[in-house]
Amino acid sequence: MDRLRELFEELGFDHVTTFIASGNVIFSVDSADPAALQTRIETHLASRLGYDVPTFLRTPAELEAVAAYPWDEPPKRTTPGSSLYVIFLAEPASAELSAAFQSLNSGMDDFQVSGREVYWCIQGKITDSPLFAGGLEKVTRNVPNTTRNMTTLRRLVAKL
Repeated sequence: MDRLRELFEELGFDHVTTFIASGNVIFSVDSADPAALQTRIETHLASRLGYDVPTFLRTPAELEAVAAYPWDEPPKRTTPGSSLYVIFLAEPASAELSAAFQSLNSGMDDFQVSGREVYWCIQGKITDSPLFAGGLEKVTRNVPNTTRNMTTLRRLVAKL
């Protein structure tokens, strides 16, 4: 994570810090063009690391909205011991991708798509889900994404 922080500092960003060892980077930058900023970061990381690094940018306000959970209540099948994850996408989910996630709903897994985020409620731990061992890849294979536990996401928002 120290190296990742250094790479973002090389870009001239301010107040760069990393959060837990999963690639979360917090920084300040003056930019009115998120798409150009994302391209700039991805290009820099690829040139310095030698491989592509998909990047998922969110403003503090966007992260707060995601962490607040946009529905009045959790997924219908939320029970004690369930887990809530957020799958971050680079672009808003298409109707086709949304339908593909919805087709994965089961007694164990419940998906709700909201723009560039997909909320995934699992009845149990993520490793309990049959989708954990590769089933989710059928839907996300060609879609850049990254997943965070809602608890981690809320801790990240609190750090902002």
